[in-house]
Amino acid sequence: MTTRFKKNRKKRGHVSAGHGRIRKHRKHPGGRGIAGGMYHHMILFDKYHPGYLCKDVKAKATKDKVTLIDETQHGVFKVLGKAKLISKTAVKKIKEAGGAVVLTA
Repeated sequence: MTTRFKKNRKKRGHVSAGHGRIRKHRKHPGGRGIAGGMYHHMILFDKYHPGYLCKDVKAKATKDKVTLIDETQHGVFKVLGKAKLISKTAVKKIKEAGGAVVLTA
């Protein structure tokens, strides 16, 4: 769009150019992108994007209650992970759940 068709072109010469009197319409008052997500934008992030910034308190595991995620609903049937060591109890629990442990070098 050319300059002559823009609305602001007609406001040239006026003090505020349609943005209030003083200190209004600054460029990025809250920061760019996800800036302030852990500070001044935290409430909006938790409201509209829960769990995005790893502050989700509901997913914490306690001694009595553990969060179980069923990935088969999302089409994931194999979970791969790298580890140098794995405990015997972990192997036992994985095999009881119907999984398999394959150690790679």
